[in-house]
Amino acid sequence: MRDRVRVVVQGRGRRGRRAGLARLLWVGAEAVTTVGVVVALLVVHQVWWTNRQAVAAARERVQVLEERWRASSAETGAGAGAGAGSGSEAGSGSVDEGGVEGGSSGPGAGPGPSAAPAAKPAQPRPQPQQPQSQPSPAREEAYAVLRVPRLGLTVPVAQGVDKRAVLDKGYAGHYPGTAQPGAAGNFALAGHRNTHGEPFRYINRLRAGDRLLVDVRGRRYTYVVGKVLSETTERDTGVIAPVPHSTVRPDAGYAEPGAYITLTTCTPEYTSKYRLVVWGTLAS
Repeated sequence: MRDRVRVVVQGRGRRGRRAGLARLLWVGAEAVTTVGVVVALLVVHQVWWTNRQAVAAARERVQVLEERWRASSAETGAGAGAGAGSGSEAGSGSVDEGGVEGGSSGPGAGPGPSAAPAAKPAQPRPQPQQPQSQPSPAREEAYAVLRVPRLGLTVPVAQGVDKRAVLDKGYAGHYPGTAQPGAAGNFALAGHRNTHGEPFRYINRLRAGDRLLVDVRGRRYTYVVGKVLSETTERDTGVIAPVPHSTVRPDAGYAEPGAYITLTTCTPEYTSKYRLVVWGTLAS
């Protein structure tokens, strides 16, 4: 009886394993590509789209505030004009009725020819601007406008520093408990450096002597940049104290009471590890 020859084919199993590995690699590549596309879209949304939205909304808010102030100023001017007319008539009536005016003792009284000429009043020294008495702004409400001519920046200022309600809208946020514009103390603000309008992105470019203009209800307060702290920790609360100074770097800041402004933002860019601080003082 002849021996039978058995032929074993091994290539098919090897090809199967290779095909399975190729499918696995293809699925992995698709997953990596999908994740990459999603991440890219998130980056575009975070860096570009949020900026676009926030800048547009902030610009619109500034226009709303300015229109409101103009309307309020027009109403106030009309009321003042009417009041001035009534006061003028009342004043002339009191003189006609023989009232005392200018310190005279009667209708025809006056200083004699030998009276000494009145002394020239002393010229008052320039004083810092004082804020008008106004109701406190509501929480998270935009109530002022910050302008930085050197940077071409115009941004609304809202009460509070909540991220979603204030900063992510492209606003500068006013630290609760710090002074109001024009008042003694420290008018301290925070703003995003990147994304969501990034209003404070380039405040590192500010130098001593640059102007910071703050408009509130049509009244302007002018601050002048004095000092820049390029880096400090996020827990350095001294930078927004009434007399601003750094608790991390004792040589940075001020030592005398006054009327200050403080701008704070994150540094380096696209991180929140440290804080960048710009200080200014109210101009006389």
